[in-house]
Amino acid sequence: MRNSTWQKSSYSGSNADCVEVRVSGAAIELRESDEGDVIVRTTTPRFAAFLQGAKAGDFDHLAATTA
Repeated sequence: MRNSTWQKSSYSGSNADCVEVRVSGAAIELRESDEGDVIVRTTTPRFAAFLQGAKAGDFDHLAATTA
């Protein structure tokens, strides 16, 4: 990501329920597309560590749904 426009995952499709990310100066910013006024900022190394954990399945238990 080299520009400051919001980007959402291709897995989101046309659905509005998604997390968007962008670069803002030296920070990475995240927001929910339907709650655009709430922005979380982090550093590039911390965001990279989070992505590695997500890819490794460290957070899969949080996405589990109950019937």
